[in-house]
Amino acid sequence: MTNIWSPIKIGSFELPHRLAMAPMTRSRAKPDGTPGDLAPDYYSQRATIGLLITEGTQPSDDGQGYPATPGIYTDAHVAGWRKVTDRVHAAGARLFIQLMHVGRRSHPDNTPHHRQPVAPSAIGPGEDMFTMKGMLPVPEPRALTTAEIQQTVTEFAHAARRAIEAGADGVEVHGANGYLVHQFLAPDSNHRTDEYGGSMENRARFAIEVVHAIADAIGPERTAIRLSPGIPTGGIAEGTDNDDLYRYLAAEFGKMGLAYLHILYLRQDPLLAEIRKTFPGVLVLNRPGRQRDQVGADVAAGLADIEALGVMALADPDLIQRLKTGAPFNEVRQALFYAGGSAEGYTDYPSLNAA
Repeated sequence: MTNIWSPIKIGSFELPHRLAMAPMTRSRAKPDGTPGDLAPDYYSQRATIGLLITEGTQPSDDGQGYPATPGIYTDAHVAGWRKVTDRVHAAGARLFIQLMHVGRRSHPDNTPHHRQPVAPSAIGPGEDMFTMKGMLPVPEPRALTTAEIQQTVTEFAHAARRAIEAGADGVEVHGANGYLVHQFLAPDSNHRTDEYGGSMENRARFAIEVVHAIADAIGPERTAIRLSPGIPTGGIAEGTDNDDLYRYLAAEFGKMGLAYLHILYLRQDPLLAEIRKTFPGVLVLNRPGRQRDQVGADVAAGLADIEALGVMALADPDLIQRLKTGAPFNEVRQALFYAGGSAEGYTDYPSLNAA
């Protein structure tokens, strides 16, 4: 039985234990997408978690969906993220930047160019989006042309190079939660009739091409992807009907020598164990709503190599110390999850030492 406190290697990096910080949108970037001034404090405060996966970070203007999310494709973005990575490395942790293209889950008011969202098909998610004018309906997206899909793959690879230039240890492609990569995977959001739609292999093509392009650009040992099999979100009503696609992806990604495969999973069924057996590399598992007494259970059961923790890590900068000592957690202030540039609910959660 593997213990979460035993070390593990991802790519060429040694981690001191088997817990990671899950990616969480915080909406505190500057208007141009540069990480906010408090971002170096936020991430370095949580360095004892070992592996930090950042908030979703857009690879292009088209990729932005929400207000005040960061980018990683301009010189200013690189300079801003360099301040974060320098602090994180000085504190002894590793950082992967999550590349998140939201696709149709966007609103023109939230993007630099104010254009119509893009997607595999001209099918809206049927949801409202927060903007600086309040909640507004998400407009119907425009279907990407085949040439634009290839350009989007190129943009992902460019963003990955820029992430490494900024000092990141790697990147994680956001292929989950109803965003662009997931939109290609799901039959109800992908009605294409070209090589990117229809069959399971065609719907998986975009995800595989993105990961291949990034691995070619920065090395497979610095490349990862996150998937969310069977989680209905963002207008995608995915159930067990798409499980064969995830088995296929696990096998294809398993051939690439990736740093890790990150699975967001809610169900209790055999698929997770099947993915675990099919993918030979490091598997990171995030179970939303995981309770304190459940931390370490999936590693001990052999279902994962690393467990990613979300809200616990957000509210407890010294989460590792609290887990090891049994100290109580901080109270979570959910109303401040996306509170602009304020330190409140961001970098002001107390540590045990400060208390």
